[in-house]
This record gives sequence, structure tokens and C-alpha cells, in this order.
Amino acid sequence: MERPIGIFDSGFGGLTVARALIDLMPAEDYVYIGDTGRYPYGSKPLDDVRGYASELAHSLVDDFNVKAIVVACNTATAAGLDHLRSELAVPIFDVVGPGASAVVRASRSGKVGVIGTVGTISSGAYVHAVESAATAHAVAAELSSAACPGFVEFVERGQLSGDEVMVLAERLLAPLAGAEIDTLLLGCTHYPFLARTIGEVMGPEVVLVSSADETAFAVRQRLTEMELLRASDEVGARRFLSSGDVEVFRELGSTLFGSDLVAAERWKR
Repeated sequence: MERPIGIFDSGFGGLTVARALIDLMPAEDYVYIGDTGRYPYGSKPLDDVRGYASELAHSLVDDFNVKAIVVACNTATAAGLDHLRSELAVPIFDVVGPGASAVVRASRSGKVGVIGTVGTISSGAYVHAVESAATAHAVAAELSSAACPGFVEFVERGQLSGDEVMVLAERLLAPLAGAEIDTLLLGCTHYPFLARTIGEVMGPEVVLVSSADETAFAVRQRLTEMELLRASDEVGARRFLSSGDVEVFRELGSTLFGSDLVAAERWKR
């Protein structure tokens, strides 16, 4: 199937998912939209985020003819995944379910944690997802969660370390540091860029889990079942678009993502 896979996020965080997808399925074509003109999503009303997600998803289908969509944003998933699936005929993948499954399987004690944006945590999406994953894997899971406002903004500025980031992390992660968890899910696709700081605060005994790889495996499995994978030995094309400043997106995006992001285009909503 020659049509591309579409990916969208509020900004740069979804590049962690895009990286995992491209590494796992390099022959596929990809279209990535970072909605940097309206980020961050985490502090916005979920109804607004649901509208943004619908607009982005419809653009990927109507303007780029994608064969599948990966919602590489936890807040957008929490706000409107079911809505998107009811509106569009292409398969739509999220990062919440795969992440919850990964953190449950990685835990030794069953005491797990998740951090995310205010919108994601307040939605309860991970409470339900972890409960479902624990049931599916026939294990017990006790979830502690914390919202981390400010993390996304640091990543979007390219400020991935330093005293300011560390002070904020120590304050926001304090409840989880005392919860005796052994595994922590980075429940926002921006957070892996801050993994070193988060790991220092939580300590070496806590395993950090990102949903990116699990999501990529889920996408490949489903597309294989649907016979939608591209059969080619050639490397696919990659397009990156931004609703904000394209040059800023290209510069910071190439730093975070790597040499594959050499150019960016303007996404016009």
C-alpha cells in the first residue's frame, strides 16, 4: 500500500513516536504535523483539543490521503480518540493503550506511576487504560499519577536540562518519589526528551517507560493484519509540517529528531 502513514501532535513530542515508527518500518512514507501554532494542549479545555485533533486528522486524510493515523499526543487521545474513530474510515492508533500495557508488563511490584499533562491526567484515561492492561495480563496494578505542567514548554523551547528543569522536576515528581513505585510511564510524548532529568529525580530503582516503541509495534501488527504495509526495500519519504514558525520547527526538530528532518513545510488549517 503506497499511501503514507499520518502522525500528529501538539508540537515536537510526537517526534519520539515518529522516530520509533520510521526505525521499525523504514519503507513507509510518513506525514507528520506538529501543531506548534496552538501548543501546549495540556492546559486547554478538552473540547478545544478535541476540535484541534479532528481538524488535524481530517487534514491528514483529505490533504495527504493517509492510510492510517497515529495520534502521537496523549492529551488529544484523552480528549477525542473515540470521536476520531467514529468520523474517519482509516485505522487510528493512540499512545495511551500501548503505554499502559508496557508499564504494567515492566513492573515487578505492580506499583506503577504515570506522569502527563493536566488534561491527560485529569481525564482519567490512564486509570482506565492501566486497569484494562492489568486485566489483560492477569496481574494487579496500583497506579499513582501526577500532572507535570511546564515540562512540555521546556521541550518546545529546546531546554532539556539545567537548574530550572531540575527544580521543576523535583517539585512535580515529589508525590511519585514517595509512592514506592518501581516503574514510571512517561505519559506525554514530549517527556522522553526529559528522561535524564526525570530519571535523576526518581532514582535508578525506577524504570522509565515510553509508549513510542510499543505504539510502533502495535501499528505494524495492525497494518500487517490489514495488508496495508508497503512492500519495498527502498526508504520511504518523510514530510514534516508545522502550524507555527516553520524555521523554528525545522531547527529544533532536527536537533530532537535527527538528520531525517532536514526540511519543514507550513500546515495551513
